[in-house]
Amino acid sequence: MNKSESTGAPRLAGRVAIVTGATQGLGADMARTLAGHGAFVALVGRGREAGQAVAASIGAAAQFFEADITDDAAIDRVIDAVLARWGRLDALVNNACSYDDSGLASTREQWLRTLDVNLVSAAIFTQKATARMQQGGVVVNLGSVGGKFGSAGRAVYSASKAALLQITRNFAVALAPRGIRVLSVSPAWTWSPAVASMSGDSIEAADAVGARFHPLGRVGRGDEIGQAVAFALSADASWMTGADLPVDGGFSALGPDQGISPRTWFERLAPGAGSGGGETKGD
Repeated sequence: MNKSESTGAPRLAGRVAIVTGATQGLGADMARTLAGHGAFVALVGRGREAGQAVAASIGAAAQFFEADITDDAAIDRVIDAVLARWGRLDALVNNACSYDDSGLASTREQWLRTLDVNLVSAAIFTQKATARMQQGGVVVNLGSVGGKFGSAGRAVYSASKAALLQITRNFAVALAPRGIRVLSVSPAWTWSPAVASMSGDSIEAADAVGARFHPLGRVGRGDEIGQAVAFALSADASWMTGADLPVDGGFSALGPDQGISPRTWFERLAPGAGSGGGETKGD
């Protein structure tokens, strides 16, 4: 249902939102979802052909703006163009992300480049976009469960997402006197080009693997993340700021035991144990 619970009108009717990293995957899915809720959507990214294709798939409510968000002047041009096109700016979704991460072995160049995209550019885009917003404006930062838990194979990406969750809180407090809200949405494993490449482009295979780590038994879908973002941007979330919405299929509810009882783990893994019993939870 794409209507506000309080008014019955399209949840984001007439509102103008910028979505960064919107040329593919989750960014494109969120842009489509926001447009389905009545928003006008400015898609920002570096791939012109892909971005224009996403905008065309949405229709008249969307326009693609090619930009490198690590360039402050490019951010200014996007904001100016959005205001020229629609006359207002109500929302910013900081989704653009680099996954260039070699964990502990990451080079200084990887640290600086990835943080520039994932964190610094989001902060600067927020600074510049909120300066042009009126009361009721909203910023949503795309966090991740990767910014909440340890992972031996990652460092830069996880650090960038953890920092993004922190500046969500800081900016929420800073912008509250102007009536501008700041929230984050943190997905877990979500169907995307990256997950598709790991699963042989099979969503069934992705769901089968994801079921081990998500109590709801599968990986997420881009439109499910988009629906949470649409809620965060809407008046239905008007009393929410500085908070994170975990849209993760229950991933963050599990501890390292994956919701399986100690009895079962000992049956499986203790020296001399056989294949063990079933995955009885809460035993």
